[in-house]
Amino acid sequence: MPLPKAELHLHIEGTLEPELAFELAARNGVELPYADTEALREAYRFEDLQSFLNLYYELMAVLRTEQDFEGLADAYLARAAAQGVRHAEIFFDPQAHLARGISMGTVVEGLWRALGRSETSHGVSTRLILCFLRDESAESALETLAAAEPYLDRITGVGLDSAEVGHPPAKFREVYEAAAALGLRRVAHAGEEGPPAYITEALDVLGVERVDHGLRCVEDPALVDRLVRERIPLTLCPLSNVRLRTVDTLADHPLPAMLDAGLLCTLNSDDPAYFGGYAGDTFDAVHATLGLDEDRLRELARNSFLASFLEDDEERRARYLAEVDAYVF
Repeated sequence: MPLPKAELHLHIEGTLEPELAFELAARNGVELPYADTEALREAYRFEDLQSFLNLYYELMAVLRTEQDFEGLADAYLARAAAQGVRHAEIFFDPQAHLARGISMGTVVEGLWRALGRSETSHGVSTRLILCFLRDESAESALETLAAAEPYLDRITGVGLDSAEVGHPPAKFREVYEAAAALGLRRVAHAGEEGPPAYITEALDVLGVERVDHGLRCVEDPALVDRLVRERIPLTLCPLSNVRLRTVDTLADHPLPAMLDAGLLCTLNSDDPAYFGGYAGDTFDAVHATLGLDEDRLRELARNSFLASFLEDDEERRARYLAEVDAYVF
């Protein structure tokens, strides 16, 4: 049985495995520019974040119906459960679907078909986080939040993703203020390819409670001190960092030093179909390559539940933490 864990940085569109992409393409009459699944896997070689995003958005064309989104989420949850995930806080990118003529209702209702029964089907509790695309306009983000309002009973929070460089968090101040007024939790990608200053801006301008990635905080000792002091969780994605060339190799990843510094780090898979592994694979990789011992792995698993948006169910959080504490490696 794998170590129990929560996954807090997972883009549902990034779980689209080549086999499912071709299955949905055939069902929906979409022609993919790849001969077969192996040719598509070969395309999963990226120079940087933008080269990944180009393929990521291209493949979304196969997602058309509630059934498609349900199948996508259900496939992820099955894989995640098999790797020890007990709670998943799942990102989705509605603007990328709205731009293709797919309604907010189709996306949310489809995802919720899987998420709503996930505890029964997979033993995984879930939360849904709506992400704004930072390379789209602030106005588009506000329109997207308005379109989501009928579905807020199923949406826990908002996030900010896509191309980071040149799109500082402050651009989205207004939509984050509106989200806060609606009672939504707030996270944002910051300090992946963008500078440490973007992390500070996400905290001070957007009021985020959790920083997605946050890797480059290590370049600013004062920021590290603040993150430690305020117990701001970081949702790190080491396999993603290697695939997108943010770090050269996994052996170069600063995770051990970040833990030694007292940062509240969590491990996540980001876009696992593209980056070579799901949550359990990520734990296995850092254990093997970075030499993290059992105490460190247990700390990372505990951190994942401590950082989860489970304030509405502290009994559940306590139960998950007890599972981690009782786990025998």
